[in-house]
Amino acid sequence: MGEAASTVPVARRHLLGIEEMSRTEIVHLIDRADLIADCLARDNRPPDPLPGHLLISLFFENSTRTRASFQIAGQHLGFSVVDMSLATSSTGKGETLLDTAMTLNAMRPDVLVVRHAMSGVPHLLSHKVNCAVINAGDGNHEHPTQALTDALTIRRRKGTLEGLTVAICGDIMHSRVARSNMRLLTIMGSTVRVVAPATLMPPGIEAFGALPFESMAEGLEGADVVMMLRLQLERMHGSLVPSTREYFRFFGLDSDKLRAAKDDAVIMHPGPINRGTELDSVLADDIGRSLILEQVAHGVAVRIAVLEALVQNAAAGVPG
Repeated sequence: MGEAASTVPVARRHLLGIEEMSRTEIVHLIDRADLIADCLARDNRPPDPLPGHLLISLFFENSTRTRASFQIAGQHLGFSVVDMSLATSSTGKGETLLDTAMTLNAMRPDVLVVRHAMSGVPHLLSHKVNCAVINAGDGNHEHPTQALTDALTIRRRKGTLEGLTVAICGDIMHSRVARSNMRLLTIMGSTVRVVAPATLMPPGIEAFGALPFESMAEGLEGADVVMMLRLQLERMHGSLVPSTREYFRFFGLDSDKLRAAKDDAVIMHPGPINRGTELDSVLADDIGRSLILEQVAHGVAVRIAVLEALVQNAAAGVPG
């Protein structure tokens, strides 16, 4: 069994990062998403739809999983959903980010879902618009709904987050998923290790409460969960890894390296996977150990829970 269900609401108007959240809020959202995931699996609908609301997703980076997940979550709740991307936004015609946000704000959305390559953009917009703002990934800062999704996925498989050892492996330097997960998992009582070559390990990582390793054998020793990260070559300025082949040899997960973890250790990846660079295909497709598709499914439940909470808070007049 997981942590006891909380009756305390999520006391915020926006969801901008795990760094701002309390343990009580995290547990509340995971508990609610757990219930929603059961409802979706049974009836393909959430328990309490909230029709009549407008969600606008504003993505300045390519995304498949996160964007589709928010769209499906909004549709399950009965929201009207408008999808904006860099290709269809007027920023391509020279309009500033703030002008775009203010234009969308004038259309009176209830929720604005924002992804941007620059850290802090969702925070900036949250001060300029009247609606709720959800951070769908900003720079190398945070991706809070992915961390909530990962926590729900781990808890449904392992029964708890307390006392687990989670190894987050790969491109820690450029990963907002890693930062949000380090914050959330340490709050929830997990021991977090980060494993990466020195060139992809950001300085000061200990401040997140994580233990750094430069060896997969040492970092995976006795781990309950092995979370692999995408190698973000598009964010690298200069050569931080000798080659993808060499990277896989030392930091890609295969059956030999996985033997250092517990026998029942599970494998995760936020996607998209670069097979043969971060993760061996045999492990990625191992339905007994890989939770990757469960992460995708649970992402919808988590985003429904977040949308519910923020819309209800707006109706209740919770200040921003």
